[in-house]
Amino acid sequence: MTRSRSPLSGWSAGYDRSNLAGDLLAGATTAALLIPQAMAYAMLAGLPPIAGLYASLAPPLLYALVGTSRRLAVGPVAIDSLLTAAALAPLGLDDPVAYAAAAAAIAVLAGLFQVALGVLRLGFVVNFLSLPVLRGFTSAAALLIMASQLGPLLGLRLPASAGLAQQFVALFRQLGAVHLPTVGLGVAAIATLLLLGRFRGKALALVVVATVAGHALDLAARGVALLGEVPSGLPTPALPALDLPLLAAVAPAALLIALISFMESFSSGLAVAGHGERVEPNRELVALGLGNLAAGFVRGYPIAGGLSRTAVNAQAGARTPLAGVFTAVIVGLALALFAPLLATLPRAVLSAVILVAVAGLVDIGFVRELRRVRPRELIPLVVTFVATLALGVGLGLAFGVGASLLLFVVRSTRPHTAVLGRLPGTEVYRNVRRFPGAETLNGVVVIRLDAPLYFANATYLLGEVRRQVQERHPRAVVVDAGAMHEVDISALTALRELHRELREQQVELYLADVKGPMRDVLARSGFAQELGADRFTFTVHEAVKRAGGIASDPDPRSAFSAISSTRRG
Repeated sequence: MTRSRSPLSGWSAGYDRSNLAGDLLAGATTAALLIPQAMAYAMLAGLPPIAGLYASLAPPLLYALVGTSRRLAVGPVAIDSLLTAAALAPLGLDDPVAYAAAAAAIAVLAGLFQVALGVLRLGFVVNFLSLPVLRGFTSAAALLIMASQLGPLLGLRLPASAGLAQQFVALFRQLGAVHLPTVGLGVAAIATLLLLGRFRGKALALVVVATVAGHALDLAARGVALLGEVPSGLPTPALPALDLPLLAAVAPAALLIALISFMESFSSGLAVAGHGERVEPNRELVALGLGNLAAGFVRGYPIAGGLSRTAVNAQAGARTPLAGVFTAVIVGLALALFAPLLATLPRAVLSAVILVAVAGLVDIGFVRELRRVRPRELIPLVVTFVATLALGVGLGLAFGVGASLLLFVVRSTRPHTAVLGRLPGTEVYRNVRRFPGAETLNGVVVIRLDAPLYFANATYLLGEVRRQVQERHPRAVVVDAGAMHEVDISALTALRELHRELREQQVELYLADVKGPMRDVLARSGFAQELGADRFTFTVHEAVKRAGGIASDPDPRSAFSAISSTRRG
């Protein structure tokens, strides 16, 4: 059987027509959600709403050709929109055409980064973005997004690029200028979206009704801000024309967007994966990269696979990426036929769509679970959350990643250790603190070191051995090395020093369950010969028997010698 070389041939070859109805319904349902969201998210990025629709056209088509998830819905998302706005704000681009070109350039650069990472099979780099960091970041970003929509909802002109504190200072200074008709419209739009609950087309229905109302009630004459003229027709592909200094200025933001959008997309694809479906990270990088390149070429801005729309796509019956193709076709028809009709759509309604959409990103439940299960990991979450609110999305995420890595380093320098005792009537040894019935052995200390032995933790781990020797005065120490799959030269030197000290105190040292990589180093360094062949055992129980002189093997051939011929541990 010939293996399929592309995801397209994988889902399209022998396409079952029974899936067509589900894909068509899912595509139409997702389009009903995507059209208003795409326009709203484009406003969030500081772009005209039409840019969001442009960014919704080609990416689903290219993803269907290359992507590996059958249900992922790609297009503009809130986080990418906020990151785009934050990246462009310091550049001071007052010309809307130059601003739109810069946003398109960010999409192209993000796409190039993603394609390069995928081709080089570097998808693992997103592992540095831990879940607490991501949840802290998205929760803070959601608050920043909601704060950025207070201006349109209140009929005020607030500095969109300012931080949270500056937003509220500006809001306080302009309270007297709040436009009550705009406030009433915004509150009514939010209430409508909430009352309609899980109705898939609620945002699109609201946009249609609000657009008709904007025309029929002449809301512009009442001081309500409307979208204004919206160009119709499909965009003509073109490479954004920008100079090298501007590309260099937005490159760091493009790399950040490339990583964040991939992480969001990959996790969304996994969340809706069917039985036996495999979402491949490196292929996903290439697929998203091509989608971002296409978005940039048609005057769009960065895209990703959004969790909410992906969930809607899956629940609506999507079976294959053909659902995304139908979504793109419907968006294209809307652009060609109905775009000019959106001129009377109130901006406050799109802000309401954003507000309701991103409110779910503030995940209080995850914080509660983390506090119950892994309280220490609240540290990077809180650091990311506070730093993002105080310093902005770029620095906030950087601080979060730094806090997460620092916590990992601290944990690895002081890893878990345990004094072991024998469970009565068995050859099993367990932590005496967790198993009160475990029996400690007279004259023999058994200690388990639960980490690889390297320069940063060697002093701590071997110090724990010294402490047990000082407290218990044994005649032998057995180190359960089952978790010590590696030892570096600094730790090896410290291990040699420990052996010398124990020998001077007439305390014997045994190493049990030494793994292959560590055995190799001990053999090449000569430490295995220094310690002695009979001091290496397969199991802790065997080491305890040798240390206590109980039922010793008549031929104490070294376990080290017996197993050193194999390279696998």
